[in-house]
Amino acid sequence: MLKAVGQVLFSTGLQNPKFTAEEKKGDDYEIRTYHATRWVSTTLSGMQWDAAMNTGFRRLFNYIQGNNQNKVKVDMTAPVTCRVDPGAGPACESQFTVSFYIPEEHQETPPEPSDPQVFVEHRKEFTAYVRTYGGFSNEKMKREELLKLLESLKRDGVEFVENPFYAVGYDSPFKLTNRRNEVWILKKEMEQ
Repeated sequence: MLKAVGQVLFSTGLQNPKFTAEEKKGDDYEIRTYHATRWVSTTLSGMQWDAAMNTGFRRLFNYIQGNNQNKVKVDMTAPVTCRVDPGAGPACESQFTVSFYIPEEHQETPPEPSDPQVFVEHRKEFTAYVRTYGGFSNEKMKREELLKLLESLKRDGVEFVENPFYAVGYDSPFKLTNRRNEVWILKKEMEQ
């Protein structure tokens, strides 16, 4: 328990999913191809990102603390991703899928969740355009950074998928400096 709390408080030494970085098109974003991996996830509907992130985080933290079929504690990892599938209009609920990367030692056979609202997700390899920013992220910052990334991709004539998109965080709320947040937009894959 102390190790997990320490990792959450200080966000150091956490496993991250592996990716291959492509050559940058500009200075304002990266292109990363993430390898196929398993994540533990939960999906919520709502109007606000921050509320969905908090509820989703608590569900997933319970899972890694042993609320799973094997009663196994799972190490905290980074980042925490939030896939956003926007609603049809400004006053419509969006769907949020909050996810933790499953550490290497559990990738092949992750513990089955006990909570019916939590599931193990197998993400196929994907390529994302990634914009990184600092500070304590909030809904307004996420939207602003997402718009900046969209502008950069349009400027560079890059093919991308408008929805879904991701808001990504690497740090615990207790980390005060050198915070790392990202927004991800998926690369449009060419039809085979």
